[in-house]
Amino acid sequence: MAASKAKFLTSNTINLIQAPIALGQDLEGVDEGPELLLQNGLIEQIEALGWKMGALSEVDVGELKWNSPKGKLPAHQQGVNIKFPIELGEACRELAQLAKKSNTEKSFTLTLGGDHSIAIGSIGGALLARPELGVIWVDAHGDFNTPETSPSGNIHGMPLAFLAGLMKHYQISSFDWLKNFLTRDQLVLIGIRSIDPDERKLMKSWGVNVFSMTEIDRYGIGGVVDRAKEILFKKGERPLHLSYDIDAVDPHFAPSTGTRVRGGLNYREAHYIAESVAETGALVGMDLVEINPRLGYVDPSVTKSEEKNPTIEIGLELIGSALGKRIY
Repeated sequence: MAASKAKFLTSNTINLIQAPIALGQDLEGVDEGPELLLQNGLIEQIEALGWKMGALSEVDVGELKWNSPKGKLPAHQQGVNIKFPIELGEACRELAQLAKKSNTEKSFTLTLGGDHSIAIGSIGGALLARPELGVIWVDAHGDFNTPETSPSGNIHGMPLAFLAGLMKHYQISSFDWLKNFLTRDQLVLIGIRSIDPDERKLMKSWGVNVFSMTEIDRYGIGGVVDRAKEILFKKGERPLHLSYDIDAVDPHFAPSTGTRVRGGLNYREAHYIAESVAETGALVGMDLVEINPRLGYVDPSVTKSEEKNPTIEIGLELIGSALGKRIY
């Protein structure tokens, strides 16, 4: 079991944070992911793997569950192409404090989104406690946009720009808690297959370590993950955080997500990443984000109460793999 071999944890305790934040994009339903994971046996799975449940927390998002034109008007940053910076900043501030506390305690931190904007809080908070943290970002998208490069202004396409310190000059007061930033040798992206044109230029100029689906085809998933670990451990082992967007998995296996892109990770590739990172003994935290149960899957042969959503199922399985579950 992974917890007994962990190098940067003091116990086999998991602190679980629900972050049903959906303001980073504009599709209703992604805020429902955390609760459905819990309803489908997440805690029982965690305990069956030998982990002990610690704190169970939930970020208070109030009435703003998602980017709804019918809801409360968003507080925009005047003159800047960015939606909900005040609301998202404050929600991520609360999440960051929970993540900082958990990492300071050296417990495993599991954060359930919500959209991928939550990583600003989960990783930003972890960096406050562990500034040397390495991040493996598994995603179909680059998530490195700034307001200048973003076609939409949605923050779920910008979290890495925040975490890399590229948003500091906007002086968004609700993000003033974000103090420690990722450097090039602390970040690796895996599974990428959709990048906006100006975002690509920005990523190349910053020097992002990217392993797209092309590299996975060329080297195999084992070779890619080995190269990722070589980058992150070049100066010695460090604690790792796995930020897993379910849209990295091909929509054939995980259809319930808002920004589907064909040609993604297959079932075994998706699991191998989580298994291999866990086997380092350095994994201290994980995000699982962008599950939207209202999208992509309807089985007319069963009633709603009986229906099993395959995206929820693979999400649970990926968490299990990251926590030490193995075939043998």
